[in-house]
Amino acid sequence: MRMKKQPPDLLLFLTTLVLLSIGMVMVFSSSGVPEGGQGAFLHAVYYLKKQLIWAAVGIAAMLLVMNIDYFRVKKLALPILGVGVLLLILVLFADPTKGSSRWFNLGSMSFAPSELIKICLIFFIAVRLSVIGEEIQDPLRGFAPNVLILGMVVLLIMLQPDLGTAAVVAGTVFVMFFAAGSKLTHLGSLGGAGLVFLIVAIRFSEYRWERFISFLDPWASPRGAGFQIIQSLYALGSGGLLGVGLGRSHQKLFYLPEQNTDFIFSILGEELGYLGVIVVLTLFFVFIWRGLRVALICPDPFGRLLATGITSMIGIQAIINMMVASGSLPVTGITLPFISYGGSSLLFTMIGVGMLLNISRYSGSQ
Repeated sequence: MRMKKQPPDLLLFLTTLVLLSIGMVMVFSSSGVPEGGQGAFLHAVYYLKKQLIWAAVGIAAMLLVMNIDYFRVKKLALPILGVGVLLLILVLFADPTKGSSRWFNLGSMSFAPSELIKICLIFFIAVRLSVIGEEIQDPLRGFAPNVLILGMVVLLIMLQPDLGTAAVVAGTVFVMFFAAGSKLTHLGSLGGAGLVFLIVAIRFSEYRWERFISFLDPWASPRGAGFQIIQSLYALGSGGLLGVGLGRSHQKLFYLPEQNTDFIFSILGEELGYLGVIVVLTLFFVFIWRGLRVALICPDPFGRLLATGITSMIGIQAIINMMVASGSLPVTGITLPFISYGGSSLLFTMIGVGMLLNISRYSGSQ
């Protein structure tokens, strides 16, 4: 039986707002890169305004989702997943941007269905696993059908192509399988199959293979495939203890590509230094801790699995982004939750946080 409704997890809520605030500052600071002076300021203001709009929409969505009993929308899991899958299919026919069909262009805005599908799939898998219970240990009736659903979504994301998001989705559902009580032998087989798929996806894609080789030795191609990694390391290394100061990054001046999205963590390290990096790492640690705590003390299986999935999604994405920025993983297009510029990513991340806060209202998490 669910506990009486109560206030949401305050620390989780405040941590989210602090991360979001840091994101607003860093989007503004990292975006002022054109000819300098007034032009740079106006360029930064342009990106900040768009991000502020998405942040406002995201906060409103978070508050709305936080106050809707998550049990009431449980029956919508299949239709929601269906909409997400349909949009993933339709986006493959959209005009490519930077060589990928990942976005629907909506005038001055864009929408990435892959961000939506992460929430849709987590919600659906949480419902499925909570319904079948211990049947998840049955390889044919419980485990395999859910793996097929995961495989379908991952394949559609790979067709865009978007290996980074596919890895986040697969990793998130893998953690949910573990939390639901899947057998270790089944998880080991799934992990092994995933590793083989990853190796094949990298080896038989020219640009992915180049990125992997450059990851092993970026200085072998300093003006080619290794350029981003080298510039990112320069940025992080230049920050020192206290950083060079907000707005004073050198690497954002046409050296480091995607400086306000995929590599914003590098600019943060350069401008705010080691202490700034530690603050952000600590905030993400607190977020993951509180999210998993919500999951652990949740009184029902559905809420527990949903909280586990959302926390894992945000945590895995943050870890991958920061590892890429520090040269610990090959370059892949993954944004840093709450901090990177990007409307779709921010909106659905905030919706996920709203679900976490909603679950915490029935979990006694204080």
